[in-house]
This record gives sequence, C-alpha cells and structure tokens, in this order.
Amino acid sequence: MEPVITFYPGVTKWDIRKKVWDYIEDNNLANFPRPVHNRIPNFKGAYQACDSIKGLEVFKKTCEVKVDPDKPLEGVRLATLQARKTLLVPTPRLRTGLFNKIVPPEGASKDILKICSTSQGVKEYSVPIGLDAKVQVDLVVVGSVAVSEKGWRIGKGEGFADMEYAMMVSMGAVSQSTIVVTIVHDCQVVDIPEELVDTHDLTVDYILTPSKVIKTECKHPKPKGIIWSKVDLNLLGKIPILKKLREMEKEAGKDVTLKTELPGTIENPSLTEGEGAQDVVGSSNNKTLCSVRKTETTRPDGITTVYIGNIPQNLRVREFKTVLREHDAVPLRLNWQGAKRQAFLDYKDPQTAESVLAALEGLSITGSSIRAELAKSQRSPRNHGAAPRRPKSAEAESSAEVKSLS
Repeated sequence: MEPVITFYPGVTKWDIRKKVWDYIEDNNLANFPRPVHNRIPNFKGAYQACDSIKGLEVFKKTCEVKVDPDKPLEGVRLATLQARKTLLVPTPRLRTGLFNKIVPPEGASKDILKICSTSQGVKEYSVPIGLDAKVQVDLVVVGSVAVSEKGWRIGKGEGFADMEYAMMVSMGAVSQSTIVVTIVHDCQVVDIPEELVDTHDLTVDYILTPSKVIKTECKHPKPKGIIWSKVDLNLLGKIPILKKLREMEKEAGKDVTLKTELPGTIENPSLTEGEGAQDVVGSSNNKTLCSVRKTETTRPDGITTVYIGNIPQNLRVREFKTVLREHDAVPLRLNWQGAKRQAFLDYKDPQTAESVLAALEGLSITGSSIRAELAKSQRSPRNHGAAPRRPKSAEAESSAEVKSLS
C-alpha cells in the first residue's frame, strides 16, 4: 500500500516529523492531547491498534513487557496487565531511574487495571526497578512519529527510546533477539530514506495500525549498548542511572570515555534540563540555497554568535531546538526571534561555530532554505557583510525572546 504522506529528496528527520504532525492535525486524526506537534501522536483508533498485540505470538509467550508511557500505548499497557504479565514503564525522561514496575492491587478489576495503564496509574501503582534487578524483557513497545515498512523508526527527536534500549542492553535486560513493536496510525507508515538511519537508532520488528499488522523483517542491528563517546557530562548529570551504568561498565573493563573527554573537545556547561538524550546527530543531504558569509564575530569572552535567518514563519522554538540537536548544533544560548524569522546562537569559540555552519549548510526546513552565517558583532570595528546585528541583551530589543535549550 502506498504511503499517504510522501517526501521530497533530501528530506531530514525533522521534515518527516513536521509533515506527519501537520497531516494528523489537518485531517483531525488525533485525540487529546493536542496539538500533536512535538509529541508521540495519540491518534484516533489507538486502542484498536493496541488490541492487535494480543494476536502476536511473541506477546502470548512473553513474561515481561516494556511499554513506553506515551498516551497512545495505554491499550498495550492494559492488555499486558490483563494478561497478568509483568509491565515495565520507563521513568519520565529517565530522571529517577530506568523502569517502574506496575503493581496493581490484588484482585484488581478491569476498571482498576485501566487506571493502572494511564500515566496517573503508573505514578500510583508502581515500584522502581534497580539496575541489580534480574530483568529480562522479552518484548519492547515504543511510540513513533513515523515508521517505515522496512523497520526504520523516527521518534519525536529527544532520543529517549533509543537511550532506554541502549541502557537495557548495558544492564543485560534485552538482546538482539528481543522483539520491538511500534503502534501508529496508518498515515504514520511512510517511506524513510535509509541514509537517515544511524547506529544509535532503534528499529522495529512489528508495526501495528488500526487496519493492519506489518512484520518488517528488518535486518538492521539494534543498538548494542551505550555509545559513551557520544555522551557528555551534561547528559550524565541529568540521568543519574546513566552514571551508575558507566561505573559498572568501567569496572567491567569497557571503554567509557565520554564525548567531552576526547582530545580536542570542549564541554558545553550551559545546556539545561530540558535537553533530550539524543546522542548521535542526523545528517541533511539538502545542500541548496544556503548562503554562508564569515565576518568578525568573536567577542572578548570568546563567545561566537551564529545568525540564522529565513526561518519558516510557523516554526516553533521547540521544533527549532530539535533541528539543532539533530545536527549537533546545540548552542550555549539561543536568542529566538520567531516573529522576525531569525535566531542567534552563541557558541563557545569560533571553531565550534564554524563546525555548526558546516553542519547547517544547505539545510532546508519544511522546504524553506535557511540562511546561516556568522553574525556581525556590535564590538567589531569592521563592517563586513549584511548579517543583522545581535542584540546586546534581552532588554536591548523588546521583541527578542531569549530562550535556553530547555
């Protein structure tokens, strides 16, 4: 069956997300919460799609099931509890651990089990599972924004599903034979270019929709553990269990050198709590119409500012942050001026800014080719190029909304 959503050559992961989210909203295919942008969509027919899991042989045989906490997966969590299987749900943003085990009251009715399958029930009827627990997950169920019949999957851009799986590998909870299922609306099954699939990306074995069950026959290997060289101290500090896993792997003699411990790298001290667990950047193959002009922009404090122009009119700052994460372009500070279709990104030094310009060169967001160049410093004695000047502060320009990456 041909996908109802198609993409142009050189599409990025973010373009795919945006188009899927727009299609679901434009065609009223979603339930609460809305809008679906920046979420795993809670699509109409989600319970019907979830119910299909009961027919999978792997579900019938499994004892322990890990299901993401996304709203459209409530039906799978309920089916797991009704079948008296062990239900494990990741803790939100991995802040307090890896899993919570859902423990319904003894003799719980169907109505109570239904409450247990909701986000509120996960809070009220769960106990934390430590790294020393002998967990053996037979089936993993994840949400998706888009997925292909080949098994390629795209999440909402924060990378937590990929990180969760890698952490489960590290603690011995899953193996290459563990089955991964995703549940989506039919419109979310699209053609995803293979070049967008990276080594850290979690692939799926089954896709369940309201109308069909797809076995992907995907041969791409699943993550084989945490890629420590892609992890920095900020992420380590925000996910305490990640630090403990690192200590365990270090004791086992594994190389746990962090990204910021590699030669020639500099730690970014200003990333804030809202940053996701995305640990490998995506790539863009759309190399058209982006002008890069270099001007004198280094301030006395060493900070170098990159100007981004021609931002799509309806782009949200959260969506823009996702694009930056996927291109390894997370700044120390983001000065967002959406109304003017521009933004200013601060980086620690000129070398970092130059690498960001190279990463963003030719980038197209929803068909709009952005303009990326070094901004003109107000302190510079020279006056090269036509890049707008960066405001001295938030007070210097009332329309400038200064955002941290949170």
